[in-house]
Amino acid sequence: MTIYAVFDKDAIEVPAVVPERFSWFAALLPPLYALAHGLWLEFALYFVILVLLGLAGGVIGGAAAFWIYVAFAAAIGFEAAALRRAALRHQGWRFRSHIVAASADLARLEGLRMA
Repeated sequence: MTIYAVFDKDAIEVPAVVPERFSWFAALLPPLYALAHGLWLEFALYFVILVLLGLAGGVIGGAAAFWIYVAFAAAIGFEAAALRRAALRHQGWRFRSHIVAASADLARLEGLRMA
């Protein structure tokens, strides 16, 4: 079972649900995760940090730069849900509640029942 944050925009649309858990997709492929969820600012910021880390790699060493990147990718995986929630709020979605459900589809159905 997973906790989902439920967001709605109006009574007509299906609610958006965000799982409150670590995202392996976000940790392993941060740019694709950002593009898949419309996180354009985060996409650009990822590449800025990646370039800065590459430049710093010459000073701090390649191994240190690699482990800093691993920590950065893990942090993205842990914060993926928060990034998506912030993007939904920015797009005008309103937070409704948290729901415990076995899947995102069941959480959406419960969110529809709440409306």
